[in-house]
Amino acid sequence: AAEQGDADAQFKLGLMYDTSKGVSQDYKEAFKWYSKAAEQGHVTAQFNLGLMYDIGKGVSQDDKEAVKWYSKAAEQGHAKAQFNLGIMYQKGQGVSQDDKEAFKWYSKAAEQGDVSAQYNLGMMYQKGQGVSQDDKEAFKWFSKAAEQGDADAKSMLGDIYYEGKGIPQDYEEAMKWYSKAAE
Repeated sequence: AAEQGDADAQFKLGLMYDTSKGVSQDYKEAFKWYSKAAEQGHVTAQFNLGLMYDIGKGVSQDDKEAVKWYSKAAEQGHAKAQFNLGIMYQKGQGVSQDDKEAFKWYSKAAEQGDVSAQYNLGMMYQKGQGVSQDDKEAFKWFSKAAEQGDADAKSMLGDIYYEGKGIPQDYEEAMKWYSKAAE
């Protein structure tokens, strides 16, 4: 089916080569099949292709190509692609550094429940990076990430309660969140 152009079969074949399921691991073959599926608009193949370019797995590392494929998947609503695209913009890898674009992509991923994007969004609000500084919004996004178990977000909540930033100062709550982070 993959050889006859079925994008889903091409993706699954790429995944098998990528993860050595039923075949010997072969990143070049994985890349080949992901590419065929990605060219047909298969969103997860586009993301995986972006990842392969991002880390140089099965292909030479290339930030611009990573951005190209993350963008295609992100535009289709792939949360991890949106998060990774946010990172690329925040660090200026493969694109000009742009905190507003990073914020935009983190927001899209965070709204879909991506815990890392929620944490990064909290940091951007806290620092006023790519968005107006807003302690209450930072608290909101750190809370969402902490509820999903993110230890760094729990620690940030401890800091916010300890310092009383955007919320009333509360040392007991600070201690509670620091303890949860330490667990």
